Amino acid sequence: MVAIVDDDVSIRRALTGLMKVVGFQARAFASAQEFLESGEQERTGCLIADIRMPGMSGLELQAALNAAHCWIPTIFITAHDDERLRTEALKGGALEFVAKPFDDEALVASVRAALER
Repeated sequence: MVAIVDDDVSIRRALTGLMKVVGFQARAFASAQEFLESGEQERTGCLIADIRMPGMSGLELQAALNAAHCWIPTIFITAHDDERLRTEALKGGALEFVAKPFDDEALVASVRAALER
C-alpha cells in the first residue's frame, strides 16, 4: 500500500487517484498523527509525505518512524524546496525529496522503485 500524508485535501485526492490509476493500493491521511494512529505502518510499502504540515511535520513523522525501527521507503513532497530540509530528509533515510508541482510520471517511477525495495 502507498500511504499519502498531506494536510492539503486536493493533494491527497490527486495522489490517491494517481496511485490507484497505476494499480497501487493507496490510503490518504490528513496528518502525520493520523497515520501513526492508523496502525497501517506494517502494510505501507511506500510513504509519500508533505514536509510542512500543522502539528507534526513530515520530518518529525520520519523521526518517529525511525525511532520505532519502522523503516518505510519515503518520498517527501514540498512546496518549499529548501536545501537544509532536503539534506535532513535524505540523512533520515528518505528516498526522494520532490518539489511541488512535480511530474506525475517521475513520482510514479519513484514509488515503483520504493515498492521494489
